[in-house]
Amino acid sequence: MNRHTSIRPATPRDAGVVVDVLREAALWLEQAGMPMWRGDELVAARIVADVAAGLFFLAECGGEVAGTVKFQLEDSEFWPDVPPQEAAYIHRLAVRRRYAGKGVSSALLHWAGGRTASLGRRYLRLDCEASRPRLRAFYERFGFCHHSNRRVGLYVVSRYEYEVTKSSNPGRSPTAR
Repeated sequence: MNRHTSIRPATPRDAGVVVDVLREAALWLEQAGMPMWRGDELVAARIVADVAAGLFFLAECGGEVAGTVKFQLEDSEFWPDVPPQEAAYIHRLAVRRRYAGKGVSSALLHWAGGRTASLGRRYLRLDCEASRPRLRAFYERFGFCHHSNRRVGLYVVSRYEYEVTKSSNPGRSPTAR
């Protein structure tokens, strides 16, 4: 784990950098033959609105933005069949290529787990395309358990949950501001 990663809320002034991080990750995935976030999913106006609503957070290493994640308390699109208020949800986890493999994704996940626990929620949940075995394996190594698969629009997603109340020290490494 990268001990020099800090997590902070993205502000409206950060909206452009959030868009840049997401687009950089999307371009890399597309070039690697694994396109993600199709169509209007990365439209700047949509992301700017989510940043303004306080949903995006930034991971910084040495004062430089290294990654981002969207953290929300509801997800009726991907998780309509679960009880309300028992979980927090993350989407759009992305890391700049120069920080790949340096623990930024894990730092964001630890932070999200800690925040989820601090809000009194039992689970941190996420989804990813079911046809992504490497990404699914990453989440499983972190401690997420496969919940179910579900068709959502064009995607078949694998839904995962991480029980923060069972983890020994969720969110322990990165500092949260």
